Amino acid sequence: MTQQRRYPAVPLVVHDPFFSVWSFSDRLTESWSCHWGGADSRLSGILRIDGRSLRFAGPDGGEAMEQTGCEVLPTRTIYTFSAGGVELKFTFLSPLLPDDPELLSRPLCYLVPEVRAIDGREHDVQFYLDCGADWIVNGAGRQVAGGRGEAAGLKLAFAGGLNDHPLRECGDIVKIDWGRLYLAAPADPATVLRYQKAEILRGSFCRDGSIDGCDDLLDPMTTLLFNWPVCAASHDFGRVGADPETLRLAVACDDIFAIEFLNEKLVDYWRKDGESFAAMLGRAFADYPGIERRAAEFDDRLLADCRKLGGENYAVLCAGAYRQAVAAHKLAADRRGRALFFSKENHSNGCIATVDVTYPSAPLFLLVAPELLEAMLVPIFEFLESRRWKCDFAPHDLGTYPLANGQYDCNPETQMPVEECGNMLLLAGALLKFGDRREFVGRHYGQLRKWAVYLVGNGMDPASQLCTDDFAGHLAHNANLALKAILGLGAFAQAAGILGETDDAEYFRAVAEKFAAEWLKAADGGECTRLAFDQAGSWSQKYNLVYDRLLELKLFPASLAEREVAFYRAHQNRYGLPLDSRADYTKLDWLLYCACLTGKDDDFQALLSPVIDFLKESPSRVPMTDWYDTGSGAQVGFQARSVVGGLFIRLLYDSETVASWRRGR
Repeated sequence: MTQQRRYPAVPLVVHDPFFSVWSFSDRLTESWSCHWGGADSRLSGILRIDGRSLRFAGPDGGEAMEQTGCEVLPTRTIYTFSAGGVELKFTFLSPLLPDDPELLSRPLCYLVPEVRAIDGREHDVQFYLDCGADWIVNGAGRQVAGGRGEAAGLKLAFAGGLNDHPLRECGDIVKIDWGRLYLAAPADPATVLRYQKAEILRGSFCRDGSIDGCDDLLDPMTTLLFNWPVCAASHDFGRVGADPETLRLAVACDDIFAIEFLNEKLVDYWRKDGESFAAMLGRAFADYPGIERRAAEFDDRLLADCRKLGGENYAVLCAGAYRQAVAAHKLAADRRGRALFFSKENHSNGCIATVDVTYPSAPLFLLVAPELLEAMLVPIFEFLESRRWKCDFAPHDLGTYPLANGQYDCNPETQMPVEECGNMLLLAGALLKFGDRREFVGRHYGQLRKWAVYLVGNGMDPASQLCTDDFAGHLAHNANLALKAILGLGAFAQAAGILGETDDAEYFRAVAEKFAAEWLKAADGGECTRLAFDQAGSWSQKYNLVYDRLLELKLFPASLAEREVAFYRAHQNRYGLPLDSRADYTKLDWLLYCACLTGKDDDFQALLSPVIDFLKESPSRVPMTDWYDTGSGAQVGFQARSVVGGLFIRLLYDSETVASWRRGR
């Protein structure tokens, strides 16, 4: 039996903010799969064994098979089922390999069933799977159409909405409402693909193990709600013995355009050289053996590092976070073929290219693909170069996903002036240290310097404003925000020195040191540091302090982290350390930042342990939330966000691990 790890939700077909399908149940047969936001994106699977039909996915289609395992890995989820002397292993493989942007950008997931007899006998086995047209439209009332065909040596079934317009929908918890969904399989006589009503196809398969006679006779004006059409595949494995028999399928989304950036429609990165969707599908099947091997090697390598540096529980946490972190982005190409990597602020406000979402997600990308972090920052700088932004401080975001056309509100009451300036400076410094991106940082040195100057005037004692924890409201004299500003100045001084700007390096370092000394006095609350300089008896997580150690800035004494973490360990609740003294909720990403402050494994494990309990016991069945109540384990808000990339921060503390990932690229 495959060891099962309980996650609040299990990633299935997870690629980007629109093409993202999850199971919100422990067993794949308990409920319909869903888009990350909770709307149905139905996946149905049935296995027919010696004339008996049993379902392995979805709540419809007869008796359920016994689920004997569910293994979540960074790029794969592997379920195992058994019934009637037959075992089914079903693999979802999203090839989100960070060293291959063309592959990572393909909107495709492999669906790979493998069957074998486990009772020493042979069995007659047929397989069925369907994906609903609800995957590709935003609402059950939409009119849909579809069909089947062949291309690039593949059999295809496809579906999409009528009268759709690419990039029309924007917002937060919305599904895509344009493009085409494809189910693809090799052109094998034993494999049949159809587009038809779900009840017709499932009924036919359950009766005789075939959907061959179910022609595509749906009215092209049919609505999803009353007919529920699906793209389906059936395959006759014939007589199956102890040797495994395998079928390769793929589900893919042709979204036509990826992102609108500064009023220009951009295509997916894989399309930058003009390749057709059909050709991409053909290559995806031809390349599968190598992709399967590379995905397994990547999973093994990443999880081995997690186990080595954080233990088995840490590996479990990171395994569940990887696809979520990557797939909350979209990788597009501009007209010059450059990669631009746009985040979506899922389950928050739907913003695109949010700077204070990039900041917490950065550790994963600093480790495995610094070029992807650079590709997140390029759109911010390009927006600034368009001269549409008139503020001295950095912008919060570039609009609402998938429309990155910029936002122009320079009101400090609604922006995050100190937060975003500090974030940009720290991210630039981290790119230099962990990615050696000298050309990139040097190219934007002038803009980075402007933000450093802003922090000199505004960072040490911030006025009333929002920080990235904006759900807590405005706060003046925010000690953690001031800490970010000081470290941002230190990071900029370090970058200036690396780039040969010695006068700037000396000046900004001196300011950072002066501010650090002032901060230690202003924030001192006795056994810990304060939430705000003027609030005696308050406290907060000082997660920003992590970059003093990671960037080797040495602006603060090691005793500060030691004292903070000792206080944190003594003030945890059932499911972790609260964010600050105002409430019992916490932020998952910041909690892991705090666990790394001293660099000691004992401290790390002490703060990690209740997080693992939260993962196993949270009553909120959603893709990993990063904002939850530490007493009940219930979600307060947010889900499926990229910020879980911050959970990988422990790996950045080990120079050998970082160097190994650099060499392996």
